[in-house]
Amino acid sequence: MGFDIMSRRAENPATVSPSRADRLLSSFIQAGYIKAEPAILQPAEPFLDLSGEDIRKSLYLTSDPGGEELCLRPDLTIPVARDYLASVRAGKPAGFCYLGPVFRYRGGRSSEFPQAGIESFGREDRAAADAEMLALGLEAVAAFGIADVDIRTGDVALFTALIDALDLYPVWRRRLMKDFNRKVSLAQDIERLTLASGPGRNEYEGVLAALAGSDRKAALALVTDMMSIAGATIVGGRSLDEIADRFLEQSTLKSGALPHEALTIIKRFLSISGDPDEALGQLRALASDAGLDIHQAIDQVESRTGFMAARGVETNKISFATSFGRGVDYYTGFEFELHLKDNGGEPLVAGGRYDDLMTRLGAAAPIPAVGFSVWIEALTDASPLSGSAP
Repeated sequence: MGFDIMSRRAENPATVSPSRADRLLSSFIQAGYIKAEPAILQPAEPFLDLSGEDIRKSLYLTSDPGGEELCLRPDLTIPVARDYLASVRAGKPAGFCYLGPVFRYRGGRSSEFPQAGIESFGREDRAAADAEMLALGLEAVAAFGIADVDIRTGDVALFTALIDALDLYPVWRRRLMKDFNRKVSLAQDIERLTLASGPGRNEYEGVLAALAGSDRKAALALVTDMMSIAGATIVGGRSLDEIADRFLEQSTLKSGALPHEALTIIKRFLSISGDPDEALGQLRALASDAGLDIHQAIDQVESRTGFMAARGVETNKISFATSFGRGVDYYTGFEFELHLKDNGGEPLVAGGRYDDLMTRLGAAAPIPAVGFSVWIEALTDASPLSGSAP
């Protein structure tokens, strides 16, 4: 896509009262967050790498004279994180807030729209930082006169802990985590994989048997040796890494179905929901019944709930589900969305913890990170104050 959007900016003003949005930003600054103003033009690679090539069709792309692919920023989390890593504050606790336009193709809707939010880096008190994000998100909604919202939460760290405790083959772990992060129905996919792993033979049966249960490094070494003997590095457009992953996945599926006990435990885990206290009770019962060491992850949820209550959040009104996920690969823990009451549409505010993002953006060591985005258009449309003075 080209940059024709830039010439249309005057024709597509943001449908929001600047005063109300500016006051929201000021409240974030008063809460101790530094105003960030990242460049509108960004390297495209981080967005494509972290969100997948599917996002390409939504980006407004160009390239510089050196051939680097650039894009208008489709979101502000990654640009703010990149600026933080390039600053003297990198690795130290620091919080940033922002308000500005982002650019993304949205069909018949304007491709330029405003986004506000907060990003918090370097805080080791994760449970308290998570609770602060939810509390500030609720304050943002209240600033637009919306008093009653659905609070939907989850924690991908719980699912990670469960899969680790089940000690599954690495390929099962990767596949299940990928499905969870991309909002695939896990129960449906688990059933499909179980059925697909039945008996059968093909011309690669010996290779598959040799790889069964191997890790990715061993699979890549074997495939590399085989391809070297054949004098090839690419087959059918697939690289050695892709071929190794495919062989490893097939070998694991052929060697046996997902264990019935593990399948039963995962299904029970994914059915857990309620307010945080109810969910915690169900999680502890599951851990006890199945003999799983997932107590650290459960304790983190309990600690976070306590910090939320201390900030005045009515935790009995929070909907917590172990199957809840925002479909973003780099989230690692707490996730949340605030929706208009009884409305299943797009969220008004959304965010979560993304500790892995900083190393994927080039940080030498892991840096805790959590934040949220405020969708100003959605808030304005839902606000009972829209017709009143800003």
